[in-house]
Amino acid sequence: MEYNTDRSRLIIPENGRNVQKMIDYCMSIEDRDIRNEQAQSIIEVMGNLHPHLRDVPDFKHKLWDQMFIMSDFKLDVDSPYPIPSKETFMERPEMIPYPEKSRKYRFYGNNLKLMIAEAIKREDNDEKEALIKVLANHMKKSFLNWNKDVVDDRTIFKHLFELSEGKIDLRDKGVKLSLSGDLLRKRPSSYSDNKPKSNHTQSQGQNRGHNNNYQNRGRK
Repeated sequence: MEYNTDRSRLIIPENGRNVQKMIDYCMSIEDRDIRNEQAQSIIEVMGNLHPHLRDVPDFKHKLWDQMFIMSDFKLDVDSPYPIPSKETFMERPEMIPYPEKSRKYRFYGNNLKLMIAEAIKREDNDEKEALIKVLANHMKKSFLNWNKDVVDDRTIFKHLFELSEGKIDLRDKGVKLSLSGDLLRKRPSSYSDNKPKSNHTQSQGQNRGHNNNYQNRGRK
């Protein structure tokens, strides 16, 4: 009996040992034409093993790369794609830069700077003023969600002035924001108002009306 501990290590285990044996056999074929035919057959087998990846872009390209990787880059066949090298896969990927996040006033959220930048780009008109007021009310609501105490509008205007680098200034414009209670007030659920009455409740009402008619009948 052959144990897995006695077998060679699988380079890509999800393709299975039989595919690995087929690639090893393909490398031992001396005739290049036959070796190319065998490589094409191996690609078809690997594709049948992963039918869920057929819609992935460059699906065949990925299979050819896997075949060369499983051969330790020693398989010499004609590939329809550029043949990868071991050095390419040994290179460390470049560092992905982390997005810059503001360390100040984090309770407003990271999308606030994008919203402020969009407001700054707008032309000076009534629409821009309305947008800035909506933005300030959004900041006030975010502040109250973080700190339940009442916040002064001047504090919001000061933060907006700093975050916009002085390009949006509402400090002396006489702008009035929504009241804190209105911003934090939860919307009432309309489900209970519109909920249809149960059959039991309707039957009780019908019985109550029937009893009243019965009692009033003798008073006429």
